[in-house]
Amino acid sequence: MFSTIELFAGAGGLALGIEKAGFNTLACLEFDKDACDTLRKNRPQWRVIEDDIANISCLDLENYFSLKKGELDLLSGGAPCQAFSYAGKKLGLEDARGTLFYHYATFLEKLQPKMFLFENVRGLLTHDRGRTYKTITTIFEQAGYTIQKKVLNAWDYGVAQKRERLITIGIRNDLLDKIHFEFPKPHDYKPVLRDILLDCPKSEGTPYSKYKQKIYDLVPPGGYWRDIPEDVAKEYMKSCWNMGGGRTGILRRMSLDEPSLTVLTSPSQKQTDRCHPIESRPFTIRENARCQSFPDEWCFCGSVSSQYKQVGNAVPVNLAYEIASKIKEALENS
Repeated sequence: MFSTIELFAGAGGLALGIEKAGFNTLACLEFDKDACDTLRKNRPQWRVIEDDIANISCLDLENYFSLKKGELDLLSGGAPCQAFSYAGKKLGLEDARGTLFYHYATFLEKLQPKMFLFENVRGLLTHDRGRTYKTITTIFEQAGYTIQKKVLNAWDYGVAQKRERLITIGIRNDLLDKIHFEFPKPHDYKPVLRDILLDCPKSEGTPYSKYKQKIYDLVPPGGYWRDIPEDVAKEYMKSCWNMGGGRTGILRRMSLDEPSLTVLTSPSQKQTDRCHPIESRPFTIRENARCQSFPDEWCFCGSVSSQYKQVGNAVPVNLAYEIASKIKEALENS
């Protein structure tokens, strides 16, 4: 069985998809206590390291994980990429020092896995006119890897949610003649909320205020603030009424016949609301988890707000599975 170590594991969406594809998870590293509790509760067999990655990346990683350099099959994770400083820089590992990406790159340099999976927001491609991502890819190349990148939409891969992620895959240079990776092809059928919401188990959630609930009672499925009386919308939106743009996220009620918009870390924010298609309330934790393609038996730990955050930050399980299946296929054929 192929081995994997995951960094910035969160509540385990990426790790679960990779496991489902047939990988053996040697360790998950995560800083957040509630997310670590979630990982331990659902996968007691995984080695969950609850620590700041800066405390681990500086160690002798071969000894720490009982691995020889080059032995690990896959390093995975998505480091939050804060802005780098460019003045007089040379596009190398030192450019990323002080950022979380620096520690991901250090793991890569020290362990030299056969392949890596680095996922992030689509916006990383254009951040600082593309220079941030250029720095990142240069560091990957300097560590001895050839990369492939693609923006994938989870909706194309069995996830009832529009969620775009930038997926970067690396293959160690000495294995290029053996390992050939192709990104997964989109599915023919793209699921919608009707497929996942109607039989969703009950769970905790944060309700709207009575005032907001009454207003949402006026919004039809698939509608938003323009679909209710103007005086009511104007009173609710206050200063937002005079803003430019369509403001289509305000008072937005989802429809059963569309996918979820990107699941967020909070159930109710004025400019990015996603009201339930049938009831006048936000989605529950379990409903958001279904939008992220977590199995119903995957439990989340911590407060209600912490659980919402864990689900919202996760990589959709089915998307992770599709990518990991292609990585496994590439490793098997090598």
